[in-house]
Amino acid sequence: MKLTNKLMTGAASIAIAVSGALPALAAEKWDMPMAYSATNFHSENGAAFAECVTAGTNGDIEITVHPGGSLFAGADIKRAIQSGQVQIGERLMSGHANENPVFGFDSVPFLAPSFEDSAKLFEAARPKMEELLAQQNLVMLYAVAWPPQGLYFNKKVNSVADMAGLKFRSYNNATARLAELTNMLPVTIEAAEISQAFATGVAESMISSGATGYDRKVWESLSHFYEVDAWLPYNYVMVNKDIWDATSDAHKGIITSCAKEAADRGLEASKNYTQFTMDGLAEGGMTVGPASDQLMGELRSIGETMTADWLAEAGEDGQAIVDAFNAMK
Repeated sequence: MKLTNKLMTGAASIAIAVSGALPALAAEKWDMPMAYSATNFHSENGAAFAECVTAGTNGDIEITVHPGGSLFAGADIKRAIQSGQVQIGERLMSGHANENPVFGFDSVPFLAPSFEDSAKLFEAARPKMEELLAQQNLVMLYAVAWPPQGLYFNKKVNSVADMAGLKFRSYNNATARLAELTNMLPVTIEAAEISQAFATGVAESMISSGATGYDRKVWESLSHFYEVDAWLPYNYVMVNKDIWDATSDAHKGIITSCAKEAADRGLEASKNYTQFTMDGLAEGGMTVGPASDQLMGELRSIGETMTADWLAEAGEDGQAIVDAFNAMK
């Protein structure tokens, strides 16, 4: 599935709608690092957003996207934006849970396992996220959920006992904790390194969306994907707050409109990409389907432990997010 043309068409439409008579300002060039491949739907959506901003500001702000960790590795993107090395960028929100556990609200197993619940959880957490980011000289522009997370293995797995000893790709605190509770061995691997890690045996399993596995052609190394719908993590686009504060109100309006369009477009792409990538993994030769009742039961029990752990770590802020989320249900 190539989303670029559709996404770019949407971006052009919103740019035309929001552009108009803008004050003459010196052109600014913004670099936008992204961790995932250029063909990933998040990256395509980011490219469409950048085109929307560039067109909408009549080139006063020109955003250049750098996908695939080509400018900064995923783990370095947020710091690069905070420090002003770049103006804008995208990162996995839960990748910052080591800074503050509240950033991991979207990776609490089975708390919000559907797109509908995930959207409510994000709205419940958004005020606190924006507060935390403002303290770090950052402004969140938009966020898009990944498809539901499933488990990848290089063998058939029917129970947690079957997972013991496997080298497990970890990308945030939640995945590292999941590895610990299932007796797997966590290995930190960025998205751009996934294919090589599995091909060389550095990793043998992971929890991720069908989109990640499809984009990285993991069927070349792995054999099974189990649909467990553990959580829907968010990628978000943030801008340096000093840069944002110095941006004219007219240009802020353009960027905000483009960001709203990107959030809506990205969500639709994520939903559409879910089944497409499941089919793609199967076509690549993987066994794709639901996990066994035994495995799901054991995973849900582990999820309860992880939920309790997260609430204890996140404290009052975490409980407030969960309470607000439950009130929306």
